[in-house]
Amino acid sequence: MRAITILIADDEAEIADLIELHLEREGYRCIKVHDGQEAVLAVQSNAIDLAILDIMMPKLDGYEVTRMIREQHLMPIIFLSAKASDLDKIAGLVRGADDYVTKPFNPMELVARVNAQLRRSLQFNSTSQPGKPTLEAGGLIIYPEERCVFLYGKPVELTPKEFDILHLLASHPKKVFSSEHIFEQVWGEAYYEGSNTVMVHIRTLRKKLGEDVNKNKLIKTVWEVGYAFNG
Repeated sequence: MRAITILIADDEAEIADLIELHLEREGYRCIKVHDGQEAVLAVQSNAIDLAILDIMMPKLDGYEVTRMIREQHLMPIIFLSAKASDLDKIAGLVRGADDYVTKPFNPMELVARVNAQLRRSLQFNSTSQPGKPTLEAGGLIIYPEERCVFLYGKPVELTPKEFDILHLLASHPKKVFSSEHIFEQVWGEAYYEGSNTVMVHIRTLRKKLGEDVNKNKLIKTVWEVGYAFNG
């Protein structure tokens, strides 16, 4: 069986070495690079299961690396950055990251977040029925095995977390999910008060589904309760 491979991209060698040490203790295979260009090349030439990206890197920053990765791949991405404001975190999530960890960080917390991201990703892949759509509604088709989505015959490029949220809602039409429930189901960890992570992901998901221009809303907001799939 192929070892789970994690890309570590950080221009601070000491930090990259520290992350590698803790992840290898968990049994993961690590590939370390120190600039954005090397990160893109590593993804192109290796089967990467998860990427940990610093935002401020030489040649290409983490945002640009994420954009390029998302053109071809849907592996989970964790941003690791000294940019610690709420606006920085929201910007990272909007640009395609699945999680955001600030420096200085606890290595064991980062390992726990890596485990949670991989657990969710591998769980959806292993429980899906191959080649069969799980849902068809309003021009939307979801294929859980391939983790791909089509809207009126055109592919919709979603991040792993966006896909997981859509899959969760679409699997229970009309059922209202609170932000807390969505977070705990998709991220696999306890919800923390004040988090707007789910709201940010719902916003970008709606945009990708064309809800800013289409009259039919696939994701309905239930005021002061949560969200429901309106298919």
